[in-house]
Amino acid sequence: MLFFTGMPLFLMELSLGQYGAAGPITVWKCCPLLKGIGIGMLCVSTLVCLYYNVIIAWTFYYLGSSFQSPLPWSCDAIANAKLCRNNTNGTLSPSEFFWNERVLGVSHSTGLSNPGPVRWQLALCLLAAWVIIFLCMLKGIRSSGKVVYVTATFPYLVLVVLIIRGATLEGSLQGVAFYLTPVWGRLANAQVWNDAASQIFYSLGIGVGGLLSMASYNKFDNNVIRDTLVITIGNCATSFFAGFAIFSILGHMAWRKGVPVEKVAISGPGLAFVAYPEALALLPGSVFWAILFFLMLFMLGVDTLFGNMEGITTAVLDEFPQLRSNMKYKTLFLGLLCFGFYLMGLLLVTNGGIYWFTLIDSSSTSFGLIIITLFMCLGISFFYGVNQFCQDIVDMICLCPPWCTKVLLYFKACWVFFTPFLLLFILTYIFIEMYRTPLKYGQYIYPLWGKALGVCMGAFCCLQILIWATVAVSKESGTLKDRFQKAIRPLNSWRVNNLNGSTQEQHVEPERIEGPYTVNLTEVDFTAMAWESSEA
Repeated sequence: MLFFTGMPLFLMELSLGQYGAAGPITVWKCCPLLKGIGIGMLCVSTLVCLYYNVIIAWTFYYLGSSFQSPLPWSCDAIANAKLCRNNTNGTLSPSEFFWNERVLGVSHSTGLSNPGPVRWQLALCLLAAWVIIFLCMLKGIRSSGKVVYVTATFPYLVLVVLIIRGATLEGSLQGVAFYLTPVWGRLANAQVWNDAASQIFYSLGIGVGGLLSMASYNKFDNNVIRDTLVITIGNCATSFFAGFAIFSILGHMAWRKGVPVEKVAISGPGLAFVAYPEALALLPGSVFWAILFFLMLFMLGVDTLFGNMEGITTAVLDEFPQLRSNMKYKTLFLGLLCFGFYLMGLLLVTNGGIYWFTLIDSSSTSFGLIIITLFMCLGISFFYGVNQFCQDIVDMICLCPPWCTKVLLYFKACWVFFTPFLLLFILTYIFIEMYRTPLKYGQYIYPLWGKALGVCMGAFCCLQILIWATVAVSKESGTLKDRFQKAIRPLNSWRVNNLNGSTQEQHVEPERIEGPYTVNLTEVDFTAMAWESSEA
């Protein structure tokens, strides 16, 4: 999935954003028919931002609780003594009790239709999370870019420390062996391929507009092929590296409990907020390790949210440039955006908020995201033209090394054949599973109306493609065929700003000269004018 979907789509978004020097909506002046792809990306990014900052709020709650000794989810805490004694009878473990009762309050809600009151502790954590995001993004890409120097590098330091600590624990090798031992028969399961695609899409930020926005600030001659190879391979290598930190400690946890590793290796929020905290509570100096882990989790969450928020803000500011040129209006817009997200996110920090969280999580990055990326791949390959797109990449990389040209042939084959085929395969599987598999969180099975609401969320995102394609065709004149051909033709402004390789200046407010100035003409100016006149 990395080599046949992740890399090709990452390069496509990176190149499109860098060449067009515009956000996920405005960049589709290269093919106005596909403007709905950018708006669909904006819808997906909005849903992701809505629920993802709730994860940061949970992390804040755990980070604050980590300063207590003993940890409130450990057996050493007096309040958990009874739970630890009865744990063999199938009752909740202390970490599960802390997560379900103290953090979520899920037992006080019966489901989607009865979310209950807002949990004020989580509401304050969510407010703090949005204030931090607002302050970090206040000055645009420059301020958030500087923050990322810290938030992107600190987790590597923590991972190294956790791996070293995990390697010294009894049973750690059991966890590492489980992590590295493949079960080849599971490759026949379509769910494995779907999970692999989800991991690649989510970790690389494909299809949500953040890549297009970030790339739009690049220099025009930036080597996008080199960046794609380094970032995508580095991303997967980091995920592989992080697995050792996770499974070494889960191996120790399994050894302490006397159960196989697969019994404690869970996925989703449960890994970060139940299994891993429980394992950390078993370590000497557990308070230190918990603070370190949740601080790392906070940094990773902020990084993810930066990309999605940058996609939304860049898209809106490109469509309404008057906001970009006025710092007061821009600050007001960003503040209202963050506050609006906060108000909508309050539903997700109620007693039944986890049910809404799971619904939005499963819907926002499901079939809608796959359809959006599929149309992006097909639209650039067959409407804009894959040969023209490859030529645009070569034009950006002025001194294109021979290896870049060869690698570009591989990407060209992926865009035309391999990537669309795999995306269609995943999409087919998603629709089959969505029809026959109920949506669940724990023992709670979602009602039919809840599942339908999730389908509507995904459908709303991808239907933007059809809606705005219809708008683009209706604006043209002539027969339906003529309208269609005009709608896929790039606008005149698509390459105007790229001729001098100065697209990186498009997002920057032009400097204004406030004082008086003079212009001195020389004899050369007049002779040049005479020469141009004679040429005419």
